[in-house]
Amino acid sequence: MLSRREFLMATAALSAITGPGLVGKWSRAAAQQALSEDVLLEFEPFGNLTLVHITDIHAQLMPVYFREPSINLGAGAAAGLPPHVSGSDFLKLYKIEPGSPHAYTLTSEDFAALAKTYGKMGGLDRIATIIKRIRSARGDNMLLLDGGDTWQGSYTSLKTKGQDMVDAFNALAPDAMTGHWEFTYGADRVQEIIEGLSFPFLGGNIYDAEWNEPAFDAYKMFEKGGVKIAVLGQAFPYTPIANPRWMFPNWSFGIREEDVAKNVESARAEGAELVVLLSHNGFDVDRAMASRIEGIDVILTGHTHDALPEPVLVGKTLLIASGSHGKFLSRLDLDVRGGEVKGFRHRLIPVFSDVITPDADMTKLVADLRAPYEAELKRELATTQGLLYRRGNFNGTFDDLICQALLEVREADIALSPGFRWGTSVLPGQAITVEDLHNACAMTYPAAYRSTMTGQMLKDILEDVADNLFNKDPYYQQGGDMVRVGGMGYAIDPEGAMGSRVSKMTLLKTGEAIDSAKEYAVAGWASVNEATEGPPIWEVVETYLTSHKVVTPEENRSVEIIG
Repeated sequence: MLSRREFLMATAALSAITGPGLVGKWSRAAAQQALSEDVLLEFEPFGNLTLVHITDIHAQLMPVYFREPSINLGAGAAAGLPPHVSGSDFLKLYKIEPGSPHAYTLTSEDFAALAKTYGKMGGLDRIATIIKRIRSARGDNMLLLDGGDTWQGSYTSLKTKGQDMVDAFNALAPDAMTGHWEFTYGADRVQEIIEGLSFPFLGGNIYDAEWNEPAFDAYKMFEKGGVKIAVLGQAFPYTPIANPRWMFPNWSFGIREEDVAKNVESARAEGAELVVLLSHNGFDVDRAMASRIEGIDVILTGHTHDALPEPVLVGKTLLIASGSHGKFLSRLDLDVRGGEVKGFRHRLIPVFSDVITPDADMTKLVADLRAPYEAELKRELATTQGLLYRRGNFNGTFDDLICQALLEVREADIALSPGFRWGTSVLPGQAITVEDLHNACAMTYPAAYRSTMTGQMLKDILEDVADNLFNKDPYYQQGGDMVRVGGMGYAIDPEGAMGSRVSKMTLLKTGEAIDSAKEYAVAGWASVNEATEGPPIWEVVETYLTSHKVVTPEENRSVEIIG
């Protein structure tokens, strides 16, 4: 109940020291001095139980830059509600001082300038320090829960088939996890990893398709602080649609709301006094689920990469959103008595890597995991004169770069890049390294295809993705962003009817309207089709960068948003 005060404590202290408008002029050393570890982690213990949540780290072992979206539109009843508030509107909503540390971590406002002041975020050795400090304070009254998208998203995770993250998280010792991108290593590899985990992998909404029965444990019972806790696992329900079904043909996925409700009832019947849904549904799906299923006390939500400084309360259910890429941990202290939550205290903890002391054991482990690849990770490909980032409903400059590479190297009229929300940022003036590139495209189905598509096929693709993003029923949303387009412009009405949101499709090099019957050479990557052929996308982009040693990102004006 003290969440806003808890979260803003550090910001208020800094504002008093610096005064408005001065933060951006500070040296990094001065910023670090004010942003002490004790200030960041200050938390008056509350109640008899602590939940610590991390999600969507996307295999980032090291500190990173990650820009939050400047546009994050909501659909239907979610329009205008958190997390669908961004930029200056977000700062006003949560009363955050512009230019402050939390303005930097939570919005895109002045990101490049503030990044030079406050530095990188995350790093598993800093995360380990925070977790050990909370464990020390709370003893055995703590649960650490991993919301998934943990094993995928970096060069080293791709090379080791996720083993680097498995080893690192075994050292962190979560109490449970669920998943999504984990499944893109294939069913055999997933099963192999799960057998070696020191904690349970939960996914009550995943079925063995042949036997029509659950393929994973639905929930796990714990007793902490004198409280019986049920942690239910909910994997990403649309995994076989968003990712290649052929990689895990014997597993079926879905929201399976009735199963969740039954599992809540079963857990309560077993004596659960607190029910926690460890979810990878996405925020709007979880908000809807909280309104439809009774008996869930806390939803630790993931998948859509939202970071919110306060819980969202739906009925009696607390929704906790902990961001992505290791930028944040959430700490939720609960007073649970008589089978009810009597009160709570929450903090979204920003992991400032220049401020949090690295844990020595994890630093060594991470260094050992990266050592075989260190030289290649640091290899420089080009330099960027502007900010490279991915997140945003319609475009991002890193995907603009990928599209330009596809257009030129694959000799295409139009390029398509998927609207993934994972991928780190590169600041103006920095080198683009192999590691940076792979942070944007390291995956197990990277083939860069080249094919012909009619104008109608292109419109159908855009309409389908738009409906996944803007369908007013959150149960039909898959949680990504719009497919990025190179070589073509279009207009979109997010509030339009299904199949009629996209218009004004134009070939940029000629200015002519896209002809629905005409065929165009189209290059793209990350097709879910098993027979896709082409070089891996990182080879295409590296080839492009060999002749474009200085990259100058420009504002993308090819998408017109109507309404």
